[in-house]
Amino acid sequence: MSYENALQRYIHATNTHQFENVKQLLHPNAVYWFSDQTCRTTHEIQSYFENSWDMIKDEVYSISDVHWLVTEENTATCIYTYHYEGVLNGKFVSGSGRATNVFVKVNEEEWKIIHEHLSSL
Repeated sequence: MSYENALQRYIHATNTHQFENVKQLLHPNAVYWFSDQTCRTTHEIQSYFENSWDMIKDEVYSISDVHWLVTEENTATCIYTYHYEGVLNGKFVSGSGRATNVFVKVNEEEWKIIHEHLSSL
């Protein structure tokens, strides 16, 4: 699997709304920076994801304008625009923001996310 495929798998896993699918793509030492919180453990990341899925029903997450800033043998970093839409308190909502993902190669065929930084626009 390439780092590009790892990113696409991550977006797909996010849209399943099942954290176990997301967790498979996370490095054990992953750190997430959200606009309102830093998550330093897998448990904290899981809680953040699950809270978001509980708040925004039927959320669909997508990305655009992906730019790979660094692609080396064992690391890859990309920036992109993220988009979400769903139902919040009975009303349709949508929005977007900026994201950075850092991937590390953990074996010959597997890339995992070690850092994500999201900020709203």
